[in-house]
Amino acid sequence: MTKGFDFLHGTWNVVNRRLLAPLTGSDTWDEFPAVSTCRPFFGGNVDEISFPTKGAAGLTLRTWDVEREQWAIYWISSRTGVLQAPVFGDFVSDTEGEFYGWDEFEGRRVKVSYLWTVESADSATWRQGFSLDDGESWEINWVMSLTRS
Repeated sequence: MTKGFDFLHGTWNVVNRRLLAPLTGSDTWDEFPAVSTCRPFFGGNVDEISFPTKGAAGLTLRTWDVEREQWAIYWISSRTGVLQAPVFGDFVSDTEGEFYGWDEFEGRRVKVSYLWTVESADSATWRQGFSLDDGESWEINWVMSLTRS
């Protein structure tokens, strides 16, 4: 049984597939490697991810929001140094997590989804999507396939 993000603790090899031009109708993807290390932090966790071929890194902070009774997930990229607006949600089953929030992408307000699938103790997938119509339709624009290192 998944207890929040406990499954993520440790070091992971990550294969990233990222849509080059989100929300344009493009279907051109960029694939690149990463290494992520996750550790517990205040009942949640924090992970640092390095994208060696991109010359960039990022940090994700996952906290349990006591008032909302759900997870809050925050992301910051070394490229901008800006903490993005959080997404909120929880695991809807032992293997599936759904998290949603609002952000801005290239000057447009977008609804954001983070969808987690835990395939096994050593394999998981994260998908990010954007919606311009309040979640009626989604474009998946980043997929991370994680394998325990």
